[in-house]
Amino acid sequence: MPATTTAPPDPFTLIRTRAYVMLLVVAALLGIPISAMAFGFLALVDRLQSLTYDDLPRALGFTGTPSWWPVPLLAAAGLLVGLTVRHLPGKGGHRPADGLVNTGAPSAVELPGIAFAALASLGVGAVLGPEAPLIALGGGLAVYAVRLVKPGISPKASAVVGAAGSFAAISALLGSPLLGAFLLMEASGLAGMLLGMVLVPGLLAAGIGALIFTGLGSWTGLGTYSLALHHVPHAAEPDIAQFGWAVVLGLAAAITGAGIQRLALFLQARVERRTVVATVVMGLVVGLVAFVYAQGTGRDASGVLFSGESALDPLLSQSAGYSVAALLVLVLCKALAYCASLSSFRGGPVFPAMFVGAAGGLALSHLPGLNPTSGFAMGIGAMCVAMLKLPMTSVLLATLLLGSEGLTVMPLVIVSVVVSYVVTLRLAPSSAALPPAPDAPTGAGSRPDRG
Repeated sequence: MPATTTAPPDPFTLIRTRAYVMLLVVAALLGIPISAMAFGFLALVDRLQSLTYDDLPRALGFTGTPSWWPVPLLAAAGLLVGLTVRHLPGKGGHRPADGLVNTGAPSAVELPGIAFAALASLGVGAVLGPEAPLIALGGGLAVYAVRLVKPGISPKASAVVGAAGSFAAISALLGSPLLGAFLLMEASGLAGMLLGMVLVPGLLAAGIGALIFTGLGSWTGLGTYSLALHHVPHAAEPDIAQFGWAVVLGLAAAITGAGIQRLALFLQARVERRTVVATVVMGLVVGLVAFVYAQGTGRDASGVLFSGESALDPLLSQSAGYSVAALLVLVLCKALAYCASLSSFRGGPVFPAMFVGAAGGLALSHLPGLNPTSGFAMGIGAMCVAMLKLPMTSVLLATLLLGSEGLTVMPLVIVSVVVSYVVTLRLAPSSAALPPAPDAPTGAGSRPDRG
């Protein structure tokens, strides 16, 4: 007798239900406090960076920030992060060397450790971004809040609520709610009508969250902490030479990204053997790399530290002031600090990948046949897909960021992203070529056992 199979629920029927309408209302309501939380988190990170690198040295009698300052500071941060990972529930959140993977919304007991590890990492200059902690905190807080009101919420509804919370948390971080939506959509591996069911509440929460970001930024005078470029040089129309450079950039980014990821995973395996001590050592490595860069180039160590999000605009607008050698040194130092941060600290992998790719693209733009704006955009797209394996998000990050010039360079970015993506998958071990398929839609579900 053949086995009977249960037909999956009809998405159109589910969308027409009163429960789905209520889910939209909940998503809209959650978008307000969670986006406010995300804004406060980013403001706190910004304040910690100013406190540790500007206010503290002056309070200790220095006229400026010494070039050696990051070394002890990042060692202390490594101690805090290592203790958090070792002793608090949740191990400080997801390991950034693993990329943006869907591990589900964290439980309420894990949220303090995730927040503390991220603040200790990002606030003192670890080369990571805030997107991964915000995704985890937004999803976890949303699920926790709904379960307080309705303890018996179904796993599917909980997954959608968690996704909406994650959407709201990064609604304005990447410059547009749509970019955050694409990032979470590709990272979750959803497709078809199931995607629509999760995406609609998430977009609603993200749209409201973006309004909250804008309102809070105007009201507080702190800005929105959104990714943005204000000085984008004109890009020439694509030609054969630039398409050739797109292939070269794609190949270079794939090889560089594979090297960064393999070294980060190699270091991560060693860090996890002695978490506290090894994280302190990795903090020292990041600080020393920044110190060497500052001493060797005469430029500020901040070029190597931090996520690189706020440094993209001056990097592009002041690219003429960098020689090829200076840009290559910057790429090397940023990549090494990125590897050490990925292996031990807590944060997201997106913004440092963008910065490394942008600097590499600008270095190549000093050669004939490639203008700075095109090299900048292609470098961002190719390096992002090499590190994240999310091709659509990588194309959008590199093009929407440039405004009207992004439309001009989009064909070049697509070529560089496709080349980088294919080569990255060929270089990766077969078991690690693609992100693992999620067990739950996104934002909720069981978390993998990481020992």
